[in-house]
Amino acid sequence: MKISKAAVAKGDGSYSIEEIQIASPIGDEIRVKMKAAGICHTDWDSLNWGKPIVMGHEGSGIVEAIGPEVKDLKVGDAVILNWAIPCYSCFQCQEGNQHICEKNSAVTAGNSVSGGHACLESTMYNSLPIEHAFGLGTMSEYTLVREAACVKIAHDVPFPSAAIVSCGVMTGFGSVTNAAKVKAGSSVVVIGTGGVGLNVIQGAKISGAAKIIAIDINAERLKLAVQFGATHTILASKEDTLLSQAAEQVKTMCNGRGADYAFECTAIPRLGAAPLAMVRNAGTAVQVSGIEEEITIDMSLFEWDKIYINPLYGKARPQIDFPQIIELYQSGKLMLDEMVTRTYPLEKLPEAFADMLAGKNAKGVIVFE
Repeated sequence: MKISKAAVAKGDGSYSIEEIQIASPIGDEIRVKMKAAGICHTDWDSLNWGKPIVMGHEGSGIVEAIGPEVKDLKVGDAVILNWAIPCYSCFQCQEGNQHICEKNSAVTAGNSVSGGHACLESTMYNSLPIEHAFGLGTMSEYTLVREAACVKIAHDVPFPSAAIVSCGVMTGFGSVTNAAKVKAGSSVVVIGTGGVGLNVIQGAKISGAAKIIAIDINAERLKLAVQFGATHTILASKEDTLLSQAAEQVKTMCNGRGADYAFECTAIPRLGAAPLAMVRNAGTAVQVSGIEEEITIDMSLFEWDKIYINPLYGKARPQIDFPQIIELYQSGKLMLDEMVTRTYPLEKLPEAFADMLAGKNAKGVIVFE
């Protein structure tokens, strides 16, 4: 057993930094010495999942030990951890939908959101088995994962920058490139310019969008949106609760008819229909942020021929998409370092969460010694 300091959610809204015990890898398992773990709102939500879990689902690190069935990785490899773990053999994987694998996905029907299908009996806390969030548990000095959860990267990529690829960057960028398939010369609206929204902006810029309109109620975030590629900004009023006024501004900016694409990146349920109001007839509205509450939509917003899609995780194909994102970063076309607003040691996770909830960071990252 390897002793590891980790953030443990208790399931009742609380968490603490504890010692856990992680077994040596067997089969296709890999033990990773974590170097960095991204922080996102899903981690905050995990505090209330009703059972103890090792927290964290974004991360990067170094392979420290491997099981006998591991094929493509060796000790010392640098890796990004991916929470949408494909099996490559089920119906959805064969269809190219690796992000909604029917056997391993932590969020699709029939699988626990905490990802308990992986390494359940191999990690102990207080002498009892404990699950890893999304099968990863990246907020730990060490973690045990399946080989399919690891994507090899070059050692010259900073670990904090690599860590954020595996959720926020992939979700935003992939929603543009894999799901909506934004066309060059098109117009794009991005509602909400936090970490995911900034990567929608980057994806739209790299895809060749001619007009990228960022909408937010935070003027400082809009300045950051311009840095990441927005060509126009709209500072929305807090009183414009459904963004109907902002939608009229979008139409004015887009020849009176609306944008070709609009992406919702706020996770605010009342804004779930907002992108429909901002796209032209036959335009595409994308719900990126993962709203999972019942909402009411005026069906006239679909007139006429509008498309509304709700992709998961940017339709990630980890072994294909992560290397492409890293290549774009290394060529200077996609910004990662600039997204990491601040880093924290694990002991300052309370401060990191407070900064995230206050909207201070594009992205906060836990770093390990």
